[in-house]
Amino acid sequence: MLPTFISGILIIPFTFIRMRNIAMLPGLLALLLTGVLFYVIYHKPQQVPAFVSGPNTNQPVANNLRMAYFNLDSLEAHYLYFKDVLDQVKSKESEMNAELSGMEKNYQKKISEWQKKAPTMSQTEGQEAQQEYAQMQQNYQIRKQTLQESLLKHNEDLKTDIRKKIEDYLKDYNKSKGYNYIISYDANSFIYLKDTANNITDDLVAGLNAAYKKK
Repeated sequence: MLPTFISGILIIPFTFIRMRNIAMLPGLLALLLTGVLFYVIYHKPQQVPAFVSGPNTNQPVANNLRMAYFNLDSLEAHYLYFKDVLDQVKSKESEMNAELSGMEKNYQKKISEWQKKAPTMSQTEGQEAQQEYAQMQQNYQIRKQTLQESLLKHNEDLKTDIRKKIEDYLKDYNKSKGYNYIISYDANSFIYLKDTANNITDDLVAGLNAAYKKK
């Protein structure tokens, strides 16, 4: 539908035009053409993305959309760097537990000595033992928190490094593949159906391992 001001021009009575000098006609025609031009420019129809029907479904699928996936469980099982990282995490956790266990043993030894001396302790000695015991507990909790935070940061740094290695490899890998999305899949993911033709797990594992062995 033409804009209102254009329609208004079109419904001007012909008798009115005859009453004017014929020289006004070019001006009216120019105004009409200008209105049409504005309409064409500012009322362009919106372009709708092309859709094609997906296989075995009536739902529309965006044309040229390409997606691939990799199995996260398989990557964790076969990526050599991931195995080494897991060994590092277990080793650091064992060191932390060993240190805390050593502190506990030393404290328990001290408590046993106090228990033996308890019958002969003076009130002052008892108070000193209680203060030392409270300080031991505080030292243990501070050291435990420090070690746990250090382990957590270490683990997060390793996770970030693994993710970066995967992302960097996939960026290079996708230059010749042209996928719009590459996602990870595991048993707890939201994906309920997948096409094995788009499974790039083997390519990803082989490429990552090859890059890791070079270092």
